Amino acid sequence: MYIHLGNNYIISFKSIIAILNIEPPISRDLTDIIEIARTERNLVRISKKGKEKALIVCSDKIYLSPISSTTLYKRASNNYEEG
Repeated sequence: MYIHLGNNYIISFKSIIAILNIEPPISRDLTDIIEIARTERNLVRISKKGKEKALIVCSDKIYLSPISSTTLYKRASNNYEEG
């Protein structure tokens, strides 16, 4: 099954390691994760800068989504129950 992350980005929910809330205030740990992913060119910015609500950590990339972590978690949970 797949999960829609926003702005026409769809990924397999099986590749998801974590869905994290990044609404302000953003912890130093999350800021470090984002910076490392950007440096390693594994960061996919789906939302406009400043509009990010969730950080999705996958096996190969990290996504910044404009959709809330709660909504993404519900989508992933529904797919898991169906599959």
